[in-house]
Amino acid sequence: MKNFEWTEPQTVEQALAWLAKANGKAVLMAGGTDLLTEIKEGVVEPGLVIDLKSIPGLASIQRDEKGVQIGALTPVAVLAADAMIKRDYPGLSQAAASLATPQLRNVGTVGGNLCQRPRCWYYRDAQMVCRKKGGSQCFASKGRNKYHAVFGGGICHIVYPSDLAPMIIALDGQVTISSPRGERSVPLAEFYSLPSKNVRRENVLAPDELVREVRLHLAKKGSRSA
Repeated sequence: MKNFEWTEPQTVEQALAWLAKANGKAVLMAGGTDLLTEIKEGVVEPGLVIDLKSIPGLASIQRDEKGVQIGALTPVAVLAADAMIKRDYPGLSQAAASLATPQLRNVGTVGGNLCQRPRCWYYRDAQMVCRKKGGSQCFASKGRNKYHAVFGGGICHIVYPSDLAPMIIALDGQVTISSPRGERSVPLAEFYSLPSKNVRRENVLAPDELVREVRLHLAKKGSRSA
């Protein structure tokens, strides 16, 4: 494992300052269930890890007249168990409850689940230089692809692994993205992007941006989801 620096900012502004200073060589850590595995396996070698867990106010579920705000650091288990989410957005509660194992749901976060990296066996193998890591071919196209690939979408055929994203997209949810330039709101349906020769990431986040929260419209009377 390559040595890296570690910082624990106390505010979103501090985290953004570290991101800008790192010039693309920093990674954000929420629950760490995905990132730490990538680092241990040598898939990513960051110069700086920015631990977001010390920032207050990012792990809450709030409702007002405009809608529902779900903080990016909200544990998946908390989202699944929340009484208001169960009542008004049962499909989202079910999606959260179906994620991985109880241990991972307790540690994993909403923002981390939406921003995780692919689970492709070839991407996760440090010795395989696939297209997503700058190589010339997608090994899944002719190799092991059962259960995790859909063909015809681009240069990389791995499906995105988020359990929460399909339901939040169905609910017309949005993510609030923070950067040194301010905040912007992006529909989750427009947050993800297919890989190309110049794009290795799965979302529209710039190197100095982070997801702050998920926003949902107020549930309409009589609406259903599953």
